[in-house]
Amino acid sequence: MPSISNITETLETAADGGGGGGDQQLQIPEVLPVLPLRDIVIYPFMIVPLFVSREKSIRAVDVALGENRMIFLVSQKDLDKEEPTGEDLYVTGTVAVIMRMLKLPDGRIRILVQGLSRARVETVEDSAEYLKARLVVMQEEAVPERSLEVEALVRNVRASMEKAANLGKNISPEVMAIVASLDEAGRLADLAASNLELKVEDAQSVLDIADTTARLRRVNELLNKEIEVLTVQQEINTQARADIDRSQREFFLRQQLKAIQTELGEGNELAEEVAQFREKIEAIGMPKHAEEEALRQLKKLERMHPDAAETATLRNWMEIMTDLPWSKASVDNLDLAKAEKILDEDHYGLEKVKERIVEALAVRKLKEKPKGSILCLVGPPGVGKTSLGRSIARALDRRFVRLSLGGLHDEAEIRGHRRTYVGAMPGRVIQALQQAATNNPLIMLDEIDKVGADFRGDPSSALLEVLDPEQNNSFRDNYLGVTFDLSNAMFMTTANVLDTIQPALRDRMEVIRLAGYTEEEKLEIARRHLIPKQIEENGIAAKNVQISKKALGALILQYTQEAGLRQLEREIGTICRKVARRIADGRTELVRVTPRNLHEFLGAPKIFPEEMLKKDQIGVATGLAWTPVGGDVLFIEALRVKGKGALVLTGQLGEVMRESAQAAFSYAKSRHKELGIPEEDFEKYDLHIHIPEGAIPKDGPSAGITLATAMVSSLAQRPIRKDVAMTGEITLRGNVLPVGGVKEKVLAARRARVRKVILPALNRRDMEEVPKEIFGEIQFIYVENVRDVFREALKDVTPSAAAAVSRPPRLPQAAAPPRV
Repeated sequence: MPSISNITETLETAADGGGGGGDQQLQIPEVLPVLPLRDIVIYPFMIVPLFVSREKSIRAVDVALGENRMIFLVSQKDLDKEEPTGEDLYVTGTVAVIMRMLKLPDGRIRILVQGLSRARVETVEDSAEYLKARLVVMQEEAVPERSLEVEALVRNVRASMEKAANLGKNISPEVMAIVASLDEAGRLADLAASNLELKVEDAQSVLDIADTTARLRRVNELLNKEIEVLTVQQEINTQARADIDRSQREFFLRQQLKAIQTELGEGNELAEEVAQFREKIEAIGMPKHAEEEALRQLKKLERMHPDAAETATLRNWMEIMTDLPWSKASVDNLDLAKAEKILDEDHYGLEKVKERIVEALAVRKLKEKPKGSILCLVGPPGVGKTSLGRSIARALDRRFVRLSLGGLHDEAEIRGHRRTYVGAMPGRVIQALQQAATNNPLIMLDEIDKVGADFRGDPSSALLEVLDPEQNNSFRDNYLGVTFDLSNAMFMTTANVLDTIQPALRDRMEVIRLAGYTEEEKLEIARRHLIPKQIEENGIAAKNVQISKKALGALILQYTQEAGLRQLEREIGTICRKVARRIADGRTELVRVTPRNLHEFLGAPKIFPEEMLKKDQIGVATGLAWTPVGGDVLFIEALRVKGKGALVLTGQLGEVMRESAQAAFSYAKSRHKELGIPEEDFEKYDLHIHIPEGAIPKDGPSAGITLATAMVSSLAQRPIRKDVAMTGEITLRGNVLPVGGVKEKVLAARRARVRKVILPALNRRDMEEVPKEIFGEIQFIYVENVRDVFREALKDVTPSAAAAVSRPPRLPQAAAPPRV
């Protein structure tokens, strides 16, 4: 075993001779123990102290000391891995010699190593004791003498190292002296890289390069990047120092100015502000607890330094406290006839909502301060929920404030921020009262179904106190620090769906549903409101354009497909803009819009509504579905194919709809004799159920009877009547359960020109909301059992048709291929 003195002499000889002489004089074994390194890369000729604590690493050091004192140092890719394997280590490392070893009291050992040469791992053997690797020594490629590129790179590296040291990089003078005197290019590159405090990935990229020129080029790139970072860092430090000097100078000048103003008897602005705040507190009629807190904070403000940071925060708090309408309220309009007239002027239809508002007015007329419920208007987009709130405020002669809650995640937006940092502010409810300047406005909480929750709190839970009439008389905002009475304010909320609203919050609100408008209602609303509004917004007069009633009807059917009115208003706006263009060009004659020339203004029709089937078909049933934007018609297709009795469902069906399909299939199996289905067909055929528009997810229980009808039609080979649509949930016993969204579904059936609609018997009560004119166009059948559905929807098969179904046509032996 070579002694440490022999190895040291060999290293010194290699250092004096340069190049790869060390590798030639000192024989490196092919297999060496491995010491994985964390967060450091060792280069050849580096002398580094290392602390070793892992059991395998300590054994590897012991083996190296017992053999030839040589060990292979290689960095591990994952720094947190305690037991790295060969795959967790980089391929290139450094063969090093252990110069000294010291055992520490805590079981660790401290070693001093010096790098010898680069080496590449061929294989790693992971024994139970320690890691050892088979290596290939990477010979240092000789540098051509007097190479211009190498000489330029050496000079650049030296200059960059000196510049980095001048910019504040922690490089010792001894290292800079070695850099200045070192002629060997490879060692210069390694020395520069080892003093740059590089990330493991960047330091490893230098170690991987055996070619001296390429290594110098890589180190030069890293040095340039480090110099850029150091330059920016120095600029930031200089700017910060200048800001501090400026602040100290301003403070000194401000103190001088204050002394001068004191001598002249001027500059008493803070005292004047305190006096104004005290007058406001006495005048606005705060409750006793709020007034005591305001006066206490006012005394605190009076003793503060005017330029202190807390002074500005307290001044803002005092301004908000004195701006709030503690006792200021508007006088309600309790004339029921006038309020009803205003509601009718602003909105056509919506009788149920208007009736509920007039009832609330009547109660307020009889009782001065009633505890009314919170109204929640639920409906598709564009049906007028927010504008209805604005009309209600006008009918009551109250201020109207709208708060959009869509995407709200922070509880502090409702309860306010605590006054512990600069920029804190009260919650949005208190801000709304400050904006309204009265304590009894109508506050519309828009999109309450889109409130979120995350690590910053749950705004829905914070709204529980705001919307509870039993609690909101003492609402505490975190910013104010005192309670505020919200019971005088009238709260209304809007939502598209109820499912996403927290159950406890939903329980505090009275839900009023706004379904989609019928064609007649849209036509009347367009004539009364939308056309005059768009004529005014586009700068034209009523005498310039005339849209016929038939043209409006065609526009509604062929260019819009929505429960609300937004798209209809946009299309009317398009017509008005084209008329404005004609008037601007000098053509002032009256423009008449008719069904014949409607496409000249709006282009080709955009909507092709789902219509009823052209003929009775086997296995195709028409269902009715509810969507957030209104009702829709759904075609459910069933097809029996040769198989083993499996039920195949396609069309992006949700879990509930899949369960409905399975229940319907089980019912058909249990009643096969009654339904005229041969029992063996359930074993000979697979049943494939598909709902078109497969890119759209579909779910819900209301398609139960539609799925059952399509299945029985396909299995019994009985056609389904083309003019029948249906909706209802099915049970295993064949009972038909009620569903929701009846009005929207009926409106969709009317748009599709359906003549007969099958509904659950328990949904008869919901038909009060359906417009009366629809009863003259559609026949409604109310059923309690799915047998009643089959009787109304399925046609009986004639003997000739049954024979044709039972005997499929024989195909010729050699049929001609289809023409493409």
